[in-house]
Amino acid sequence: MLPARAEITLQSVARDTTIDVRPLNSWQRFNQKVDRFTSTKGFQMTYVGVPLVVAGVATIPGRERFRQLRNDYVPKFKYEYDNYLQYAPAVVMLGLKGFGVESRSSWGRMLVSDAFSAAIMATVVNTVKYTAHVQRPDGSNYKSFPSGHTATAFMTAMMLHKEYGDRSPWYSISAFTVAAVTGVSRQLNNRHWVSDVLAGAGIGILSTELGYYLADLIFKDKGLNLDPTYYPLLEKPSFVGLYMGFSSGLGRIGLGNGMKLNTGIGSRIGVEGAYFFNKYIGCGGLATVSNIPVSLNTRPDAALEPIDEGRAMAGVYLQYPCSSRWSLGGKVLAGYNYIPSNALNCESIEFGRNSFVWSTGVSIGYMMKRNFGARFFCDYTSASASYSLQPSQELGIAVARSGHSAIHALTWGASANILF
Repeated sequence: MLPARAEITLQSVARDTTIDVRPLNSWQRFNQKVDRFTSTKGFQMTYVGVPLVVAGVATIPGRERFRQLRNDYVPKFKYEYDNYLQYAPAVVMLGLKGFGVESRSSWGRMLVSDAFSAAIMATVVNTVKYTAHVQRPDGSNYKSFPSGHTATAFMTAMMLHKEYGDRSPWYSISAFTVAAVTGVSRQLNNRHWVSDVLAGAGIGILSTELGYYLADLIFKDKGLNLDPTYYPLLEKPSFVGLYMGFSSGLGRIGLGNGMKLNTGIGSRIGVEGAYFFNKYIGCGGLATVSNIPVSLNTRPDAALEPIDEGRAMAGVYLQYPCSSRWSLGGKVLAGYNYIPSNALNCESIEFGRNSFVWSTGVSIGYMMKRNFGARFFCDYTSASASYSLQPSQELGIAVARSGHSAIHALTWGASANILF
């Protein structure tokens, strides 16, 4: 027999509560299955690291295109701060612990977890290095793949995330930003290919996940200071992140009198961000540098440099949430495009100008954690350039001429983003 007050409360709840008993439609059932799968332990341990390793292997055929960007824009870059920056997250973690800031684990549990992680990372990196035998971009040795510095940086970033990420997401954001800078710096210093860096990042993250998993099996509930804190997923998908992909011209670039530039596949890299006013619409911008290899249709053997472009654009970003983690996105941007006048490095063909550029694109987004996400995108851009041709018997240019030509390009790739 329930007390009278309890009966009244239950009756009130029964009157005020509406239970939706309608069956789920196909899309809702699919989302439910996806969310259930992405919540499993195995997925949570591998959903970041494995795609990075796969991306590293997949970009091996196109790695020279990304190196060309480095050679075009910062060929003399040589700063060795990345030798020390890779350890920064670990130094911060030990410093916080030493000054008494409570972390996830006790000293003993943390050190065992980190020792496992470091041992796994070092074993995997060195085994693959000596097995793959990939030459470094600078030709110094054959220990390029994967990047040990990047693996160390992402391993230490993951350690800091594991220990202090539940106290504040900004510990994690700062740690992975430092790790990303380390990886980019290895490419700028001409010590690694982009494929080395992506694979190294994945190995570092997976090593830490496995190291902490093994320590959890040993210690069980002993030495745990903090319970995991649940942060609800962000409703407004504001973001800033690293934009990276392959870029190809659509069709040929006309130079008059039947002469055209054939375009190949190059690379594009930059920074993209947007602030959303609600879950559907926001404003933001994209700044990138790129190169697109070209050749003359009348003289395919003529030595022409790739077209280097720098652009900055701003505009409207749209997003439609398909589930709690997956979303579809779109954007319409406009801005400024810069191509140096001697872009082709050819005395007889002057090509390039500052011009208006507009772009639109679609994307699929996935929210990995509250403050981390990824986007897979396909963007179209349209700009213009001026050309001025001087007579050249070698290139088949009979008379001088000049004009303007449209440049249409398609870029496809992925971006890693900090969400806020």
